[in-house]
Amino acid sequence: MNTALTGTNFSFPEQQSLYRGKVRDVYNINNDLLIMVVTDRISAFDVVLPEGIPGKGEMLNRIASLFLDATADICPNWKLATPDPMVMVGLRCEGFPVEMIVRGYLCGSAWRAYKNGERSICGVQIPDNMRENQRFPIPIITPTTKAQQGMHDENISREEIIGKGLVAEADYDILEKYSMELFIRGSEMAARRGLILVDTKYEFGRRDGVIYLIDEIHTPDSSRYFYAEGYEDRFLNGLPQRQLSKEFVREWLMANGFQGQAGQAVPEMTPSLVNSISERYIELFELITGQAFERNKDEDLSARIERKLTEWLKLR
Repeated sequence: MNTALTGTNFSFPEQQSLYRGKVRDVYNINNDLLIMVVTDRISAFDVVLPEGIPGKGEMLNRIASLFLDATADICPNWKLATPDPMVMVGLRCEGFPVEMIVRGYLCGSAWRAYKNGERSICGVQIPDNMRENQRFPIPIITPTTKAQQGMHDENISREEIIGKGLVAEADYDILEKYSMELFIRGSEMAARRGLILVDTKYEFGRRDGVIYLIDEIHTPDSSRYFYAEGYEDRFLNGLPQRQLSKEFVREWLMANGFQGQAGQAVPEMTPSLVNSISERYIELFELITGQAFERNKDEDLSARIERKLTEWLKLR
């Protein structure tokens, strides 16, 4: 595959600002629209890693677009158009300062905390005697703060969110309702493709008094998937689950002494590692969408995106 697209620097008519997140370059157009260019950057432990993953941005954007369309009956979402496979244009909303994490299974950071003796995660009580990758009787919501750039997201409870005035109680009830319904729909769609949606995050914003689902949804950057086939046998025998997510990247980093802490250096990302990560993303994309992923030809991705966006903005 071609070199990864790790950043853009466009200038559009009525552009108010450019914000570079961990993965997305976000252009504010007249304080009304947002253009999100989903780059090939990859982050873990809230740190952008030094190498991009070719094809990743397009795959994330196309998966998010598919799920936004498939859940529009549950709640309004910000998407208006996808002028390019790596781009989404949508309504600019005032984001809530929390992320809604929905967990169907005990794994990842929740399992690491549980294994260390914690039984309350974000104010949610977890029963004793659970095992790694065990399914919760009912999915749980474990929100985090929405960190500023360079900061880490922090676990927070419903009570703290409301008590600190981060989100009004009536609004938070809506966020919880939407999150659970979105998770159920995502789980149903994953099951039809032989996958289990293990956990995921949702972000919401408000515009003209209406709460919208914003950003990405059900992508491997925001979600964890297990293969349904073999899940039960692996769980009963204490074996690691076959999964498609960024968790294997986090595990590789931890095995090489990096967890995003001060003074820790990101280990070298070799070409073979970059390729293996890309292949994982392709595998999930093809499984979850049922579509083949065609690798980029020799093409200037930045020039292509700028051309398509310029044409779209002229026609809107």
